Amino acid sequence: MGQAMAAAVIKNHLAEPQDVSISDVSQPLLDRLKKEMSVFTSTNNLEVAGRGEIIVLSVKPQTLAAVMAELSGKLNPKTLVFSIIAGKKLETLVEGLKHQAVVRAMPNTPAQIGKGVTAWTATRDVTPAQRASAEAIVTVMGKGIYAGYESYLDLATAVSGSGPAYVFLFMEALMAGAKEIGMPEDMAKTLVFQTVLGSAEFAQASSKDLTELRRNVTSPGGTTAEALKVFEEGGFNDLVKKAVAAAYRRAQELGAKS
Repeated sequence: MGQAMAAAVIKNHLAEPQDVSISDVSQPLLDRLKKEMSVFTSTNNLEVAGRGEIIVLSVKPQTLAAVMAELSGKLNPKTLVFSIIAGKKLETLVEGLKHQAVVRAMPNTPAQIGKGVTAWTATRDVTPAQRASAEAIVTVMGKGIYAGYESYLDLATAVSGSGPAYVFLFMEALMAGAKEIGMPEDMAKTLVFQTVLGSAEFAQASSKDLTELRRNVTSPGGTTAEALKVFEEGGFNDLVKKAVAAAYRRAQELGAKS
């Protein structure tokens, strides 16, 4: 995700390539990024942190403690820290880095192509100018929603953060169902992908709510009604609710371990 953010920032002219610095433990990865993106690279986190006005933290949660220990108390007070690390709260970041200006964001995977949605929040020490910069970064990844309460980010994790996996699972199942009734795989893939994409865009463009849109497609006694009856008998709605609730509980658990 960090690489995708850097690419989006450069593509949308929020920064020039020479003003973007990337740190990673993998030298081969850094060599590739330097060649492809013309950015500065280093395996030294502190060196990279000292080169920019905004530091994006995009590491695995289990490696955050080591990164914070390396940077703690050494950041320029005017630097904005922008974290996309799942489950790591503002308090954890502020205390671990000994730094006050921090943004916490929860993007999802479609952000990699500029079609994502990101819930984000910030500490009180983030200046209006820094907040505007954070919003600009969020915008190049897709849509952004500012959360006045940090607790909303755990909710967003369960809905939009994990949401693409829910959609992919349904798409997998729909493709499997299509193949089971005899449809060629390439045809099933095209129909499923375009149905999901078109339905989402149609719903977004419509003034009608989702319930009405569903009812408009469902003719009494027709094929859609027969299929929806099977979903209902299987407890589809309740199952989705339970899944979202489980993701939310896990997000809270991860935050508690911060």
